[in-house]
Amino acid sequence: MSNVGNSTNIMWHDCPIQKQDRQQLLQQQGCVIWLTGLSGSGKSTIACALSQSLHSKGKLSYILDGDNIRHGLNQDLSFRAEDRSENIRRIGEVAKLFADAGVICITSLISPYQKDRDACRALLSKGDFIEVFIDVPLHVCEARDPKGLYKLARAGKIKGFTGIDDPYEPPCSCEIVLQQKGSDCKSPSDMAEEVISYLEENGYLRA
Repeated sequence: MSNVGNSTNIMWHDCPIQKQDRQQLLQQQGCVIWLTGLSGSGKSTIACALSQSLHSKGKLSYILDGDNIRHGLNQDLSFRAEDRSENIRRIGEVAKLFADAGVICITSLISPYQKDRDACRALLSKGDFIEVFIDVPLHVCEARDPKGLYKLARAGKIKGFTGIDDPYEPPCSCEIVLQQKGSDCKSPSDMAEEVISYLEENGYLRA
């Protein structure tokens, strides 16, 4: 019996079917591909392109999109710093479950704070957390502004908006950097294929 947080007298129950058994069934390695970057950097679009490419190869993936998760599991959370950290913590725990199920879990989140991303990495075994930095300059993201949020933030109608009046902390040592700078505009599919290449080279697409 153990106590975890506010939960007392709980016990972990193991099952004879383990992660390696599920991976053998799926012929892939369960992992978390953590896409991080500014709003408007293309995270959700790249996540969808990546999932489509994996599907075409017969590999099972699932996307945990930041906005989508806030429609359900995290609808009780605001965008204050402490709630943003809790948002990331919960998604990290869910992503861990998907990886344990043998699924390639793709998260698409601004996740602006290094400590929160590091905490999610620490939940998983070494090699199971693949951090992908979508490195797109602020002025490019702001010019895109697909949701009109930068305009609202500049007008003072949204407070604590990442990149405007709240910081984004770029990854210190991520596995993959996808850059879009100047006239070098790669398509979402091309960027997704860079991630696919990493997965293939490191054995994630076989059991």
